[in-house]
Amino acid sequence: MFRKRANKESNKEPNKEPNKEPKKEPVSPSSQHTSSTIGYSPKNQHQRNDALTPNLQQNLSTIKQTLGNSADLVVADFKLNGNGAALVYLEGLTDKYIINEFFENLNTSPKMMEHVSNAESSAPSLLNQLFIPNSQTEDISTFKELYDAVLIGNGVLLVDGAPGGLVINTKGYKGRAVTESSTENVVRGPKEAFTESILINTSLIRRKIKDPRLWVEKKKIGTVTQTAVSIIYLNGIANEKIVQEVHERLDRIDIDGILESNYIEEFIQDEVYTPFPTVFNTERPDVIAAGLLEGRIAIVIDGTPFVLLVPALFTHFFQAAEDYYQRWDISTLLRLLRVSAFFISMLGPAVYIAIINFHQEMLPTPLLISLAAQREGVPFPAIVEALIMEVTLEILREAGLRLPKAIGQTVSIVGALVIGQAAVEAGIISAAMVIVVSITAISNFILPAYNMGISIRILRFGFMFLAGTFGLFGIAAGLFALALHLCSLRSFGIPYMNPIAPYTKSEMKDTLWRKPMWKMISRPRLMNRDLKRQDRTYKNK
Repeated sequence: MFRKRANKESNKEPNKEPNKEPKKEPVSPSSQHTSSTIGYSPKNQHQRNDALTPNLQQNLSTIKQTLGNSADLVVADFKLNGNGAALVYLEGLTDKYIINEFFENLNTSPKMMEHVSNAESSAPSLLNQLFIPNSQTEDISTFKELYDAVLIGNGVLLVDGAPGGLVINTKGYKGRAVTESSTENVVRGPKEAFTESILINTSLIRRKIKDPRLWVEKKKIGTVTQTAVSIIYLNGIANEKIVQEVHERLDRIDIDGILESNYIEEFIQDEVYTPFPTVFNTERPDVIAAGLLEGRIAIVIDGTPFVLLVPALFTHFFQAAEDYYQRWDISTLLRLLRVSAFFISMLGPAVYIAIINFHQEMLPTPLLISLAAQREGVPFPAIVEALIMEVTLEILREAGLRLPKAIGQTVSIVGALVIGQAAVEAGIISAAMVIVVSITAISNFILPAYNMGISIRILRFGFMFLAGTFGLFGIAAGLFALALHLCSLRSFGIPYMNPIAPYTKSEMKDTLWRKPMWKMISRPRLMNRDLKRQDRTYKNK
C-alpha cells in the first residue's frame, strides 16, 4: 500500500499571480514550479473548501446536495469494525472489479483488518490503521479534496466519527486503445499514436525517454471541467526561462472549460493576429520525444490525442517524423520538395493571374497563343476565374472532411473533376486555370503540418488580389511584407525564423535540410542549457 499524506501547509500559501486577477485555489508546491488549480466559482468555493465533519450522515447529505443527487452517484453503506462507513464513487468512472474486490477483501481478507486492534477501534484511528491491498490511497480532510478525487474516478471511504476520508484508487473508465495515427502516417517508423487519456499519453512518452530527468508537472485548468494538464520537459536540458514562461502563461488562464488542446494553444501563443501557427501539435509520441530531446516543452491535455510542443519555429512545420527514419539525403530531398510546394501552393494562382493580365511578354509565343485561344470564350477576367475555382475547391475539401469516410474521398475527388470539366465545357473557366488550381491544391497536401497548410490557403487569396491589382510587383511587395511579418514573430521568446533569421550557421544542420546524424552534435542554442547531444570525436567511416 502506498499512502500519501495531505500537505496541510500548502493550503495556507496564497497563489501569486503577476496580474490582479481573482484569487485562485492554491495547491501544494510539489515541484520546482507551483502548480495551480485554476478556480472554482465563488458561489461554490466556500462550500467545497469546508472541512469534512465527523458526522457521516451530514457529510453524505452535503455530497448529495452538491452533486444534485446525480443518478451516477453511488453511496455504498457498510459496517467497518462496528462503525458506520460509506464508499462514495461515480458509476462509470470507476472499475467495478476494483470496487467488488474492495468489499470482498473487507469481509474475507485478514490482512485488511489485521492492523486494527480492538483497543484502538475508534473511528478516527480506523482510517490510519486500515490496510487496503494493491491500492494507492491518500488521506483527505476537505470537501474540495473529496470532489476532486470522486470526479476523476476515485472512491472515497468515509467512517462515522472520523473527521476525514481515505481516497482509494478505483479509476477504470473505458478509453480508446492506442492505435495508428490517422493524421500523420509514415511508411517507416512507429505506428502508435496518443489517445484521449492523459495517463496513457504520459506513459507513451515515458516509454520513449527512460531518463529520471524527464519531469512531469500537473495542473488543473477550467473552473467547470477541471481538465488535467501536464507539462513535460527534460530537466537540465530545457531552458528554465522557457519552462517558467509556460507555467506563467498556463496560470493566467481563467476559463470555464478546456475541451481540446486548441483552447490552451490560443491562450498561450505569442502572437494572436497572424495566420502562422506558433505552437506545434502532434498525435505521435516519437515526435514529442524528439522535441523533448531538443529542449522543447510538451503540454499534454486530458481528453485530446493532440499534444502541444513549444517553442515551435517556422522550419519545424516542414519536418516530418519520417525524415529521421530515412537516409539524410532522402530526407533533405523531401524537405526541399516541401519548401517548393509551400511557394507553389501560396503563389501558383497569383503568378498565373499576374502573367495573364500584365506580363504576357514573359510567355513563349506558342504558349501565349494557346492560352489566348482557351480564354477566348471565357467571360471573366483571370482573377474571377481563380476565385471561382478556389472557392469551389475549398467547399469540396470541407465537404470531403465532414462526410462519412466511405463517400467523403469520392465526393472531393470526383466532384472536383466533374465540376472542373463541366466548367471548362460551359466556357466559364479555362482549362489552364483548372490545371493551375489543381497543382496548387496538390502542393498544399504535401506539408506535414495541417495548420501550416491552412495558413497558406489563407495567404493564397491575399496574393491573388495583389497579383490581379499590381501584377508581379504586387506579389513582390506581398512577399517582402510577409518576410517582415515572419521575422517579427516569436514563439515563447524564440525568434520564429531562427536559425534562418537571425542566421546561425552552426544550427542549420536540421532545418530546411538535414545532415547525417553523426554531424548533428549539438542542440539548438536558444532552447537548451545542455548543448551536447553526442561525442564530438565520433565520425562515420
